[in-house]
Amino acid sequence: VQLQASGGGLVQAGDSLRLSCAASGRTFSIYATGWLRQAPGKQREFVSSYVRSSTNKYYADFAKGRFTISRDIANNTIYLEMNSLKPEDTGVYYCAVSTRGPRLTESSYDYLGQGTQVTVSS
Repeated sequence: VQLQASGGGLVQAGDSLRLSCAASGRTFSIYATGWLRQAPGKQREFVSSYVRSSTNKYYADFAKGRFTISRDIANNTIYLEMNSLKPEDTGVYYCAVSTRGPRLTESSYDYLGQGTQVTVSS
């Protein structure tokens, strides 16, 4: 599975961004897909995900109410709409997939995209 993320950029606090991630290759093998992020000097952390065969969406506490994950099944693309961005949201955002099961976390995934930089200035 190949993952191509895009949509990052430099924004001000309070602004919005929409990230996209297009999957290609053996997409039929995907169980779960979502987003991880890594701030400078910090560990990678889970942001949001959903199981392919379900409409359930999962969010980290910091993402609830501000971020929305969505998908375009026909085009094997997922999105992350981020609103009310804060400086602490700065980091590299990665799309990730799990092909072994429905659980996708910061340490449990099978494929990781190249990441897209999000920088939020105060």
